Amino acid sequence: MTPLAPGPSLSAGWHALRALVGGRGLLPALSALHADLGDIFRLPFPGFSPVVLAGPEAARFVFVDARQDLRWRIESDPVARLLRHGVLVEDGAAHDALRSLLTPALHRRLMEQQAQAMVAAADEVARGWRDGQAMAVLPQMRRTALLILTRTLFGADIAPDLDRLWRSILRTLAFIAPGPWLLWPGVPRLGYGRALRQMDDYLLRLIALRRAAPRPRDDLLGILVDSGLSDALIRDQLLTLLIAGHDTVAATLTWALVALGQHPPVLARARAEARAALAGGAAANPHALPYLERVIRETLRLYPPIHVANRRAARDIEFAGRRIPAGTRVLLSIFLTQRHPRDWSQPERFDPERFNSDTAAPPAPFSYLPFGGGPRFCLGAAMAQVEVKMVLARWLQTFDLRLEPGRPGLRMQATLEPSAEPRMTPQRG
Repeated sequence: MTPLAPGPSLSAGWHALRALVGGRGLLPALSALHADLGDIFRLPFPGFSPVVLAGPEAARFVFVDARQDLRWRIESDPVARLLRHGVLVEDGAAHDALRSLLTPALHRRLMEQQAQAMVAAADEVARGWRDGQAMAVLPQMRRTALLILTRTLFGADIAPDLDRLWRSILRTLAFIAPGPWLLWPGVPRLGYGRALRQMDDYLLRLIALRRAAPRPRDDLLGILVDSGLSDALIRDQLLTLLIAGHDTVAATLTWALVALGQHPPVLARARAEARAALAGGAAANPHALPYLERVIRETLRLYPPIHVANRRAARDIEFAGRRIPAGTRVLLSIFLTQRHPRDWSQPERFDPERFNSDTAAPPAPFSYLPFGGGPRFCLGAAMAQVEVKMVLARWLQTFDLRLEPGRPGLRMQATLEPSAEPRMTPQRG
């Protein structure tokens, strides 16, 4: 019989434990196991024994070759309980129908037309910044992403409700972050009910207002309302986009500012480009920022917001000569794949020139996966890329941004976040 994926040997387990206990977190521990065991290994926790895959071959296997045998929807996970029948947690025909409905409103051309709205939101948030006063980065990025998402996709302005909803949004993200439920799927999730109800109430109110509005319905919420879907199913799509769409962008903006702050020459070059492209204060053509785009792509390589693809095997399958039994949770590590030493030179180094098409070869297929791959490539990829570029360009044009000393580690939340809150001091000029 084909053997199962290997679990940690004594030495591999010791290396992983040293990385974990040393305060560097679970991702460095996984990196240690990957170095010792290769591109397929098993985590032998009680009640949670997933197979972890890494590398381009594994990515092709998960996203293309075996995708019909790997299910997204895992009923025991809080993600499915929260999003119910959102497009992200549906399989088969249900997913395909929802994806076809949502795709037109997320087309890159439409997102580029929203560049001015993205710059306006960046300006609105920055009006609260004080010269020379340090600020926590992530909350500012989260606020910016929420304003842009609701205004461009929902045709609504969350700003008047944001302070009231802030704690509920954070609680909703905590509901789906990795935790004890991975080991004990039935563990009670106490303390979340009020926050989740408040999010539902807000979204259902938006749906009711849009149904009653005699305005053109050409944004995503309008498309959903005109589609004939029930309020409940529309709610599921809105919450999916609100949570997944804003949190990934907020994480990317945060890590990009951290990376820029840690690399002054890169920051200086990106700032000069932004000042030239946004001369006069108008929203730039997103295509006019090639160096900043390389900075963003390298940020996404080192710090992919969705750092793992989570599936469950629907039947017995095999990869790399190892058997994966039906029912096994399969975790494709995008984080490890994008730092794989076989495909990336000096993979831990931040180097935007990796993505300079004039001097560097393109990444090997399936070695660069910040938005997934295959037929279920991220619906919001175009919006996220335009949004991050326009927001960063505006702030780089307007401010001198100085990162406080320190190198934050990696924390696995709903997305990949810094383990210590990075702080930055803005100075207009």
